[in-house]
Amino acid sequence: MARKRLTQVFPFLLPLRKWQRKQCFYLHMWLDGNQYAKKRSEDLLPQQVFETSSLMLNKNSGFNMRYQINKVHNLKVASKKVDHLIVKPKETFSFWQLVRHADRHQPYKEGLNLVDGKIVGSYGGGLCQLSNMLFWMFLHTPLTIVERHGHAVESFPTTTETLPLGTDATISEGWLDLKVRNDTQDTFQIVVTFDEEYMHGCIRSNAESLAEYKLFNQSVSYYRKKGRVYQKASVDCIKRDKLGHREEQVFLYENLCEIGYALPEDVCMEEKGD
Repeated sequence: MARKRLTQVFPFLLPLRKWQRKQCFYLHMWLDGNQYAKKRSEDLLPQQVFETSSLMLNKNSGFNMRYQINKVHNLKVASKKVDHLIVKPKETFSFWQLVRHADRHQPYKEGLNLVDGKIVGSYGGGLCQLSNMLFWMFLHTPLTIVERHGHAVESFPTTTETLPLGTDATISEGWLDLKVRNDTQDTFQIVVTFDEEYMHGCIRSNAESLAEYKLFNQSVSYYRKKGRVYQKASVDCIKRDKLGHREEQVFLYENLCEIGYALPEDVCMEEKGD
């Protein structure tokens, strides 16, 4: 049996623990020597590098749709701090450096969050959909991934079946961030917009991109351990040089997560012991 954390034994300590973690979280970034991107420009950079869209309401989640409608509100509040952001050479993008005070003038609503392995409604829930989309876009640029965390549990089927598995990026203020660094000589810009159904994202640049990126799963497998089902996915990339038409296949990382919903009966499952 897993040992309980102190805040699980004494829940009244949780607000203090969260405050402590956040203070240390931002103090570390203040002292780490990185130059964090904070400048926004209403003028769009001339070259489009990559664009994508993300369906905001998942009707197959099995949860009260009110939380998802609230999530859309939260996404729009948080995206205001990211939209039109400029990332210059040697600058680092940090999700929380930008979004930490997004709700100062327009409060978040209760959306769905994963807490202690369970999906619950909580203040500001649903922001992972924004970090997911940002990470997917970053994977299609020459920006360097500095920090990314996959979801420990996938609680319901994805609404983006065409995307490779394991290309999500969860965030939790005080604990988990999404960071990328611009090690190139070019400047990049993030654009986020909305329509009635989708959140749209775009990466722009001051220079034309010389490469194309195709993300895929080299391998995907499932196994059961102690009654829980896990998915292991290899995330790989084919980088194509537009000028020389050369291709390079690169292994990026291996993603492991627990599956919290019923898989199709024809999925191969390995049984693992304790």
